[in-house]
Amino acid sequence: MAASSQITSMEVKTSEDHLKVHKMKKKVLRKQVRAQHTLMRHEGIECISHATQSLVIANAGLGNGMSRHQLLRIVEEYGLVETLLMPPNKPYSFVKYGTTEAAKKAFDALNGKEVTLEDFGQNIVLYINFVEKVFWKNAVPPSLPPGLMVIEKIISPEEERRMLESIDWTGDEDTQNAQKTLKHRRVKHFGYEFCYDNNNVDKDKPLPGGLPEICDLFLEKCLKQGYIKHKPDQLTVNQYEPGQGIPPHIDTHSAFEDEIISLSLGAEIVMDFKHPDGHTVAIMLPRCSLLVMTGESRYLWTHGITPRKYDVIQASELGQKVGTITADVGDLTLNRRETRTSFTFRKVRRSPCNCIYPSVCDSQKGQQRQVQPSFPHNEMEASKLEQEYVHKVYEEIATHFSSTRHSPWPRIVEFLRSLPKGSIVADVGCGNGKYLGINEDLYMVGCDRSKNLVDICGEKNFQAFVCDALSVPIRSGSCDACISIAVIHHFSTAERRLATIRELVRLLRPGGTALIYVWAMEQEYKKQKSKYLKEKNGSKDKKEEINTGTAQRPLSDQMPDSSSQDSACSGRLLNDSKDEGCDAKPVTDSRLPVHTNRTSFHAQDLLVPWHLKSGPKKKAESVDTVLFPAGSKESRELSPVFHRYYHVFREGELEAACRSLDCVRVQKSYYDQGNWCVVLEKL
Repeated sequence: MAASSQITSMEVKTSEDHLKVHKMKKKVLRKQVRAQHTLMRHEGIECISHATQSLVIANAGLGNGMSRHQLLRIVEEYGLVETLLMPPNKPYSFVKYGTTEAAKKAFDALNGKEVTLEDFGQNIVLYINFVEKVFWKNAVPPSLPPGLMVIEKIISPEEERRMLESIDWTGDEDTQNAQKTLKHRRVKHFGYEFCYDNNNVDKDKPLPGGLPEICDLFLEKCLKQGYIKHKPDQLTVNQYEPGQGIPPHIDTHSAFEDEIISLSLGAEIVMDFKHPDGHTVAIMLPRCSLLVMTGESRYLWTHGITPRKYDVIQASELGQKVGTITADVGDLTLNRRETRTSFTFRKVRRSPCNCIYPSVCDSQKGQQRQVQPSFPHNEMEASKLEQEYVHKVYEEIATHFSSTRHSPWPRIVEFLRSLPKGSIVADVGCGNGKYLGINEDLYMVGCDRSKNLVDICGEKNFQAFVCDALSVPIRSGSCDACISIAVIHHFSTAERRLATIRELVRLLRPGGTALIYVWAMEQEYKKQKSKYLKEKNGSKDKKEEINTGTAQRPLSDQMPDSSSQDSACSGRLLNDSKDEGCDAKPVTDSRLPVHTNRTSFHAQDLLVPWHLKSGPKKKAESVDTVLFPAGSKESRELSPVFHRYYHVFREGELEAACRSLDCVRVQKSYYDQGNWCVVLEKL
C-alpha cells in the first residue's frame, strides 16, 4: 500500500509538471501570435509558419532596452548572423542567419527564453517568429535644421576639466550666481538670471561678477572662428544626471539675440529638434562639442532633451558621433547616459525682435504688421512679392507640404509614359520630386526654387537642384520634354509668367514637348465641380491633395477669394480667351485679397492660406485680416497660417500666352480637375 501511495504521489507530481509545461507552451504561443499581429500592424510584415533564414524577435528591441551588443551576443550562439536590424523605438528586432538550419536552431532555443537586460537588470521573455526576407528602406541622413552647426572637439580634455571644476555646485541656492535646483536638472546663471516664471531676463538687473573668467579664452576663440558675432553677456550652466532632461522649447526671442551657442561637457547627449510642421531631427552632441544655433534653428525649431537613461545612437560611430541620428536599423544601438554639463552662452537683446517668424515671436505678438500686400506694379515689386509670399513660404512649409504630395495625377503620368525611351526630361518646379521617378526609362532632372524641397528630392535619390524657373541653368535645346506643374501661377505679372513659358521652350530641342499645368479660376466647369470644391468637407489628408496632384504646390489651399489687378495685365494675352463664366469682380483696391479655402474664386490674383498643422478644419478657419509674409494668425500660436500668392488662370489664358510665342505650336489644351493644361511643341 505504501509503495502504491508513493507511485500515485509521483504520478501526481509528474502530471502537475506536464500541466505547468503545457500552460507555459500555451502562454508562449499566445505571446507569439500577439507579436505576429504587432509586426503586421506596425511594419506590414507577415510572419510565416515554415522555417526560413530570418527571424523576428519580440521583446528584444531598442524600444525596451536591448542593446545591439547584447542581442548580437545572444543570437550569434546559434550560427553565423548575416544581418541584425533594430528599428528605433520598437520592441522587436530582425535577425538573418546564414542558413535556415541556424535560424531554426535559434528559434527552438530562444522562443520563450527569459533573459536579463544588461543595462537595466530587468528580466524579459523573448518570443520568436519566422519571416520571409526583411526589406528595409535605406536610411538617408536627415538634414540639420537650417542655421545649426555642431563643431567637434572645440576644447581639449584639460580645458573641459578646468571649466567643470570652476562650477561650484555645493553652495546654497539663490546666491549671486542664481543657482537653482529644478525638477529635472541643476542650473546656475551668470551675467543675467533667466527667470523661468516668465521665460525672460531682467535686463536692468545684471548679476554681480559677470561671466566666469575661465570662459574668456573660449569665447574669444568662437568670435575669431566666426561662430558668433557678438560676445555673450549671459551664461546658463545646466547639469543633467542620467534620466534628466529639458522640455522642448524655443529660447525667448525678446530675451536674446540671434546666436546661441552651447558647450557639452562631461558626456555626450542626443538633443531633439522639432519644426512646427512636426518634422523632427535627433542630433548627437558629442562631449567637448559646440552647438551653434542661428536663424531658423534658433527662432523656429524647438529643442529639448528627452528625460531617459539611454539614447539610441549610431553603433558604427561610438566614440566619434556627431550630427543627425539616421534611422538606419542595421546600425543603431543604445548608449547609456552619463552626467553632462552644458554651458549655454547668449547675448541679451536690447531691442524688440523683428525676425521673420512672427508666429513664434513674443516681440511681434499682437503687433499690426502689414495688412495684405499690394498688387505689384513693376518688376521689383513683383520679385519682392514672390520672395515673401511664395519662396519664403515654401521654405517654411516644405516638410508638411511634401507629406501631402504623394499621388501622381493620371494625365501627367500618361504624358511622361508616352515619351520615347531614353528621353531627357526637365521637371521645372519639381517640388518633392513626385514625378521624377514615374518612368524609369527617362532621364529626368528636377529643379525648384525651394532648397528644402530639393533636399527632400535628394533624400529620395532623385537628381534635383535649386534654381528659379525664370533662369534654368540647363543648356538650350538639350531636353526632349519638360513639365511645369503648378508653378507658373505663382508668378505675379503676365510678363513674368510669359517669361517662364519662354524659358521652358528654350530648354526644348525642336520637336520637343512641354506639359504645363496652372490653377484654373473655373473650379466649376461644364456644370461639374472640381475635386477641390467637392472635398470641402472631406478628410484632413485628402484636402491637401486635389489640385494639380503634382509635387509642386499646395493644393489644399488653392482657392481664390478676391479681386485683383492682373486681369488688366493678362488682358494683353487674352485675344483668344473667353470672358464668360468668370466671376471676377472689378478691381477697386490694389490690396491682394485672401482666399477662403475650398470656395469658388472671385479674383485672379490673391493670397491662399496654408495651415501648417494638418487637422480637421473648422468652418471659421478662413483667414485673418492681419497677414504675415511667412506668419500665422495671432490666435494660433502653435498652428501658423502662411499665405501664398497665386494668379489663377481663366479659360484660354494659358493657351493664349503659349500661342504668343513664335516658336511654339499648341498640340493640346484641356481642363483637368480645376487646372488649365497645355501640351506645346517647339517648332
